[in-house]
Amino acid sequence: MIPTRDGGALLGIYSRSNLGGSKKTENYGEGDYYIIKLNNEGKVEWEKNFGGKADDHLKTLALISTGYIIGGESRSERSGNKTVGIEEGTDLWLISLNERGEEIWQKSYNFKNRDILMGMSVIHSADNKSSKGILLGGYTQAEGRIETDDETFWTLYLDADGNEQWRKHVKGESRKREERLSDIKLNRDGSIILAGTSAEELGKENWKIVKLGDKQLDQLIEKQDIKIYPNPVSEYTYVEIGYDFKEADIVLYDMGGRQLQTVKTKNKVTKINTQNLIQGAYLVTIKTDNNKTASAKFIKK
Repeated sequence: MIPTRDGGALLGIYSRSNLGGSKKTENYGEGDYYIIKLNNEGKVEWEKNFGGKADDHLKTLALISTGYIIGGESRSERSGNKTVGIEEGTDLWLISLNERGEEIWQKSYNFKNRDILMGMSVIHSADNKSSKGILLGGYTQAEGRIETDDETFWTLYLDADGNEQWRKHVKGESRKREERLSDIKLNRDGSIILAGTSAEELGKENWKIVKLGDKQLDQLIEKQDIKIYPNPVSEYTYVEIGYDFKEADIVLYDMGGRQLQTVKTKNKVTKINTQNLIQGAYLVTIKTDNNKTASAKFIKK
C-alpha cells in the first residue's frame, strides 16, 4: 500500500480469485495484478485487474508524477489485457497508470531464467512535479540451466517512460552461491542501498548489504534547499534543510497565512508533529542564521 496525493491510498495484491465477495473485477488468468484505489475515507474509488492467461505476480507499487507504477513478474504471453510478451521463463512486467487507473504504458524486461522483482524507487524532480526515472532491484533464479549471474543482485534503471537506460549485476566483495535481494533503496545523495541474503546453501543465510555510488543517478537528483517527507503525512513528518547552517527556525503556516508552530533546530533533519492539524495543505518556511530562506508545502491526510 502507498499513500496517494489526495490523501487516499493505493493497494496492490496478487489475486488468484475471480468475482465474489467485495471483488468486482474478474481475473484474466491464473494470477493477476489486482489494484484498488481508496479515497481519504477508505472507500473504494476504483479497482482494476491486469494480467494474461498464465501467472502474473504483483510485487511493488510506486507514486510517480503521472499517477502510479505497478510492477512484478509475469509468465503470461500476450493475452488478457497484457500487451507485451515474455522472452524466457519469468520476466519483469511494469505498468504505468494515471490517477484514474487507466493504462499509460506497459513494458517487459528480461535477465534470463526466472527474474524476480523485489524493490522499486522513483527519482523525482526537486519540486515533485515530474518523475525522472525508475530504479528496480531483484535477482534471477536458474530454470533448466545455470547462468553466470543467477542468484546475483541486479539493478535496472529506466527513464520515466519505462525505457531501459542501464542494468548492472552487483556481486559485492563476497560472492556466495545463493544470493537473494530483499529490497533496494535510492538515497537522497544519489547512492543506492541493496539489502538481501547470501549463503553457500539455503537455510544458512547471512545478511548482505551493498552500497553503490552512481554518477549518472547523482546528476539526476536535484539538490533541494528544503525537503519534507513523508508527504502526504498522517502523524509525523521530517523537514530536511539542504544547505549548511548553525541554527534555523522552522515555521509552520496554514494556507491562510496563520502561523501555527515554530521550531528552532541545529539539525539537518527535524521531526515535526502534525497530529493536531486538520486535513489539508500547509506551508513550511525555514530561515537560517546566515539569512538563507526556503519554503515548501505538505499535505496532512
